[in-house]
Amino acid sequence: MDYTTLGRTELKVSIAGLGCGGPSRLGLRDASDSVDHAVALIKQALDLGVNFLDTAQTYGTESIIGKAIKGMAREKLVISTKKTLPPPDHPNPEEEVRAGLEQSLKQLDTDYIDIYHLHGVEPKDYDHAKKRLMPAMRRLKEQGKIRFIGVTEGFVEDPGHQMLQGSLKEDLWDVVMVGFNLLNPSARKTLFPLTRQKRAGTLNMFAVRRGLSQPQRLKAMVAELIKTGAIARGAVNPDDPLDFVLRDGGAATLPEAAYRFCRHEPGVDVVLTGTGNPAHLQENIAAILKPALPRPVLDKLEELFGKLDHLTGN
Repeated sequence: MDYTTLGRTELKVSIAGLGCGGPSRLGLRDASDSVDHAVALIKQALDLGVNFLDTAQTYGTESIIGKAIKGMAREKLVISTKKTLPPPDHPNPEEEVRAGLEQSLKQLDTDYIDIYHLHGVEPKDYDHAKKRLMPAMRRLKEQGKIRFIGVTEGFVEDPGHQMLQGSLKEDLWDVVMVGFNLLNPSARKTLFPLTRQKRAGTLNMFAVRRGLSQPQRLKAMVAELIKTGAIARGAVNPDDPLDFVLRDGGAATLPEAAYRFCRHEPGVDVVLTGTGNPAHLQENIAAILKPALPRPVLDKLEELFGKLDHLTGN
C-alpha cells in the first residue's frame, strides 16, 4: 500500500480507501444476511494496507465497522463518517448534529471520529450549513469528539461543483469529498487548484460507476454526447468508445483504467472503492496501486471529456 498525508490534517492515510456505502456494498443483500461477510471484507481491506474507512449515518454500516475494528489500535485507523443534513425547518439543527455524532460514536464503538462530514451538501443547502450547522461542528471539534470537519458534495445534483467552488474560497472544510472520474474531470480545473491552495484533504468518490463498468451503459452515454455535439462524430469508436484506453493504456479493464486515472490526478489524496466481492476488492486496490495511464491516453481523454461537467458516470 502507498500512503499520503491528507492535506492540512497531517493524517497518514492509505491512497485506497474503503467506501462502506450501504449494506449491499459490503455484500449484504438483506437483513437476513449475516454480518460476518461484511466484517471479513473490511478486515481483508485492512490486511491489504487500507487504513481509511468511510461510512455515513444513512448507510447502516457504522456498527459493522465497529465490529470489524474491535480490538485494533484505534490510532492506526482513520474513520470518516457523515451526518445527514437536518431539514431547514428543523427546530434545533445544532442539537440534531450533536445527537447524530453521539449515535455514530456508539455505532462505531469509538471515542472520536477522525473526519465528520456534512453529507451531500448542495448549493441550496450551503447557507444553512454555514450558519446553523458549522458552529455545532466546531464545538464538537473543540470537545475532541471529532478531529476534522469535512463535507461531501451532492455530486448527482451538482456535477459542476458549485457548492464546493464557493465554500472552499471561504476555507470552511478540513476535508472534502469530490466526484471526479474520467467522464467528468471538471474538478481538475474548478476545485483541485483550490483544495491544493487551502491544503484541504481531498477524497475521490465516483471513480467508477455504471458508465465505466457496464459497456452498454457507456455506449449509450457516448452516443448521447455525440448526438448533442459534446463529442465530435468520428472522435471515438461508437461501438467501443474507450477501446483506445485498453489498447494503448496497458489496462486490463476499464475499471482498472478509471482507478488509475483518479489515483494519479494531482490534488486527489484518497480514492474510494466499494464492493461486496472479496476478489473485486483485491482487484480494485491493485488497480489503484498501478502506475499512471500513459500521457497520450490522458491527452485523448482530456480532448474527449475535458470540457464536460454534467456527467456523474452513472
